[in-house]
Amino acid sequence: MKKDVYLLSGFLGSGKTTLLKNLITALKDQNLKPAVLMNELGSVSIDSQEVEEGTPLKELLDGCICCSIQDKLESQLQELLFQDEFDVLVIETTGAAHPVEVVDAVMSPLFADRLQFKGIITVVDAKQWVSRGAYSPQVLQLMREQIRHSHLLIFNKEDLISEMEKGSALFEIQQINPAAKLIITNYSRVSAAELLSVKGNAVFQDRERSAIGHQLNLRAYVHRFAGSVSRTGFEEWLKRLPDTIYRMKGYVPFSGRRYPYMFQYSYGMPLFIPEDMNLPKTLVIIGENLDEDKMAKELEDLEKTETHD
Repeated sequence: MKKDVYLLSGFLGSGKTTLLKNLITALKDQNLKPAVLMNELGSVSIDSQEVEEGTPLKELLDGCICCSIQDKLESQLQELLFQDEFDVLVIETTGAAHPVEVVDAVMSPLFADRLQFKGIITVVDAKQWVSRGAYSPQVLQLMREQIRHSHLLIFNKEDLISEMEKGSALFEIQQINPAAKLIITNYSRVSAAELLSVKGNAVFQDRERSAIGHQLNLRAYVHRFAGSVSRTGFEEWLKRLPDTIYRMKGYVPFSGRRYPYMFQYSYGMPLFIPEDMNLPKTLVIIGENLDEDKMAKELEDLEKTETHD
């Protein structure tokens, strides 16, 4: 059975660790056992003592999941999956993390059969947002990206700003991400039902409900190859992809090859590396408003075409 994965996002000091504690409580109240992966930019953990004893905890220090320590992340995930009993994994990212990069790092093809990406919960510090003019353009862009890719937005510390400031701020945030649910609160207080209703990777139940896809942002779809595909056909398929596909990675079985190719795709640029061993023939696709049924059919058609040739 797959473990659900929640990502907690938000700029430095917004209230992510308080939200983490609230989410752990909510999960335990549902008789679910959480595990926590904490990422800190520094070499010393500041917030790990906030996690209750008995909750499996792994820490990634001295770097960001999305750039410098992806290898460490895979190692820690492997340890959690093989050593600890848990139902749900909660990842608290650094305040400097870009959500697309984090989902990309976490959804490793090696663990795709074990993890189910549920969604991103982003905390926005009300005072910080109102005073954002003091930050650099790079920081402002990161704040916007954290908001834009979220499935649940928590507008935190709302008591620190005026009603007029609040009205303007909420309007601005909803303009950046009109699809996400927005909750206004203090101390990252959010009900268990709201936290656990996040669905960043919901599967369409039928064609009539496919409009749901337009209400969701960042999602991860995992495809498992039943057979091999033509490399030419696969490359043609890549050219037809929409620009809302940000990342792909996995191991693709090409016809005529004993072992699969490691494949990476980032913002339109593909990379193929031949492997010399059997690895899970799995492809993780990350993008906005993914039509999973369409993706699955197109990739299955590539396999069928190869079988018939």
